[in-house]
Amino acid sequence: MSRISVQNVSKQFGSREIFKDLSFDIEENEFVALVGPSGSGKTTLLRMIAGFEQPTSGQIFLDGKDIAGVPAYERAVNTVFQQYALFSNLTIAENVAFGLTLKKVPEAKKRKQVSEMLHLVQLSGFENRMPSQLSGGQMQRVAIARALVRKPQLLFADEPTGSLDVHTSSQVMDLLRATVTPHTALVMVTHSLDIAA
Repeated sequence: MSRISVQNVSKQFGSREIFKDLSFDIEENEFVALVGPSGSGKTTLLRMIAGFEQPTSGQIFLDGKDIAGVPAYERAVNTVFQQYALFSNLTIAENVAFGLTLKKVPEAKKRKQVSEMLHLVQLSGFENRMPSQLSGGQMQRVAIARALVRKPQLLFADEPTGSLDVHTSSQVMDLLRATVTPHTALVMVTHSLDIAA
């Protein structure tokens, strides 16, 4: 069974057709790149799978279940954005723990999971820093840790290196590739063939 199956999906905004009858499958442990110029519908497609937009027609399945009507917060999907979207008034640990806090995960378990994630993204010891004290690459790694801490079945990365220099972009891409596990698929949106390669 595919992790994600998009079947004959079309999307229109008014009279503007973004795409029509789009179908593809994404398997577990797969890293998929959606490549195309700005305005080609890549982010719109991600938003539909994540639950922030609805298809005009067609169906989207997550692990064989039609997810039409399932709200975004109930889908086992997380997103890493280009602009990090960190909370400036929260520490790094609080940013990573945000989703766990909403789910009322017990404090000891939450601290353990946050510590594991910060170790994974090589930011152990940064727990009490604020986002303004980090570099762009470090902030992107915090965003990745925050997305992974809830153990999503599907991780989206929407232009995750768009605001980073070449060296930092390479580090972030290596980290994203390392997040693909037997139970997690990664879908990345980019306009760059070099990043997708």
